[in-house]
Amino acid sequence: MKGDKMKCKQCGAQLSDTAKFCEQCGAAVSTEITTEQKPKRKRKPSAQKLMNDGERVTPNISLCDDGKYRWIYELSLFRNPTVFLLVWKIFFFIFLGIFAVTMLVDLLGGYMDLEQFLSTLRIMGIVFLVMTAIIALSVLIYAAIMGGKYIVIFEMDDKGVNHKQVPTQAKKARKLGAATAMMGAKTGSFSTMGAGINATRTEMYSEFSRTRKVRAYPRRDLIKVNGLLSHNQVYAKREDYDFVVNYILARVPEKARPNTNIH
Repeated sequence: MKGDKMKCKQCGAQLSDTAKFCEQCGAAVSTEITTEQKPKRKRKPSAQKLMNDGERVTPNISLCDDGKYRWIYELSLFRNPTVFLLVWKIFFFIFLGIFAVTMLVDLLGGYMDLEQFLSTLRIMGIVFLVMTAIIALSVLIYAAIMGGKYIVIFEMDDKGVNHKQVPTQAKKARKLGAATAMMGAKTGSFSTMGAGINATRTEMYSEFSRTRKVRAYPRRDLIKVNGLLSHNQVYAKREDYDFVVNYILARVPEKARPNTNIH
């Protein structure tokens, strides 16, 4: 192989690439050479192995040798409404923007009266209900593809917290998101295209020093860590929740902390 070091099997002397005989002992190169293979690159240990080798600080969270806290959380996509609410909220604001623009155009054009307003409101109401039904169906399809669970690996240290979908699910999510974005581009639906692009994001990092608001939802095992353009969702089981939320609150700016007691 090109670049590998050739050595004589008889005496171990180094040989040139074009040598036919060993200059040290005279052995024929064609039958006496072995190739010294390059050392293989060590694979980065998995999150699970790092957790297993680390020190348990709560029932499910480990302090690993690299100084990071790691834990794995499985979110039930059929029972927990968080994913549905997140997608619904995105489309709701898109819908609200379209409704506001439509009303403004009609108002400026002099077409708006009480009857027209009520008619537009009814149409928008029907569209809103259809949109909600489509989102619910889409979330159910997504849940079925993901095996009913959204599985995340969290990594946290003094600087921030990283939310990362497990590799097997991340691969599926990227393919699904790319297909959705392509479908949105072909049909001219910017909202569908945007949702698809957003779905390809399988990792989210929040830096504590840049956090603008923290919101805690203990009943849903959820802590929202929001920055200017980032909205990270951190999940922790009941037995780990207090440790995670207190760790985060101790490191974000004081103005980002909730005003009331989260417990």
